[in-house]
Amino acid sequence: MPQRPIGTVTRGTTNPNRLRRMDRWIAAAHGPVLHRAEAPVAVDLGYGAAPWTAVELLARLRTAAPRTSVVGIEIDPERVAAAQPYARDGLAFVHGGFEIPLPDPPSLIRAANVLRQYDEDQVAAVWQRLCARLAPDGLLVEGTCDEIGRRHVWVALGPEGPRTVTFATRLGSLDRPSDLAERLPKALIHRNVPGEPVHAFLRDFDRAWASASPYASLGARQRWIATARALAADWPLTDGERRWRQGELTVAWPALRPGPA
Repeated sequence: MPQRPIGTVTRGTTNPNRLRRMDRWIAAAHGPVLHRAEAPVAVDLGYGAAPWTAVELLARLRTAAPRTSVVGIEIDPERVAAAQPYARDGLAFVHGGFEIPLPDPPSLIRAANVLRQYDEDQVAAVWQRLCARLAPDGLLVEGTCDEIGRRHVWVALGPEGPRTVTFATRLGSLDRPSDLAERLPKALIHRNVPGEPVHAFLRDFDRAWASASPYASLGARQRWIATARALAADWPLTDGERRWRQGELTVAWPALRPGPA
């Protein structure tokens, strides 16, 4: 008897090009691992009411690893049926949930705007379940973005657990970095309060942004880069100017790990 999918149906909101910032980072950060694999499989978990994000993920990952295939997994069987006309070589859609109903461990699981609709106390168990399904060198990317993908924050996890948190934005739309707080993943969004590491980080992010205001005359990108350089003096940033120029900034997870509830 088939296993009942693990999870609940979410709203399924989706828009074309919504996850471009996350996909661009995945291709850069995880592309070499996918490229080395013989037949890498990436999962778009909870792709929603329309399959655009899975279609786009395949195209973007294949620029870094041409042998990559993508499987869209949805817990709503009607959404799976509606996506079938978009299936083709290297792109499939299956019914399932957090159990990841695939015969072999995937090299990548992307779960965007999924856990946002769960309770905070459910996140750790879901992370553990998904990480356990990864290939030994696999990556789980879980996070949240706005409806048109201008602001996005995600956590990257390996089989051992969380590694980094990435903040990404369309720089021309940014007033101050703490505006990204509304898109923090579920594990962090309720921890943006005094005494928590993520609150201190966003406070320092805003201060560095304000101090870098003279660079605004050179453009938002130069201001962001100057801000990142200042932050790196006190926070363990794991990337550099090449990624900062893309409107990204990545910090090691232990620096933002929530304190005891």
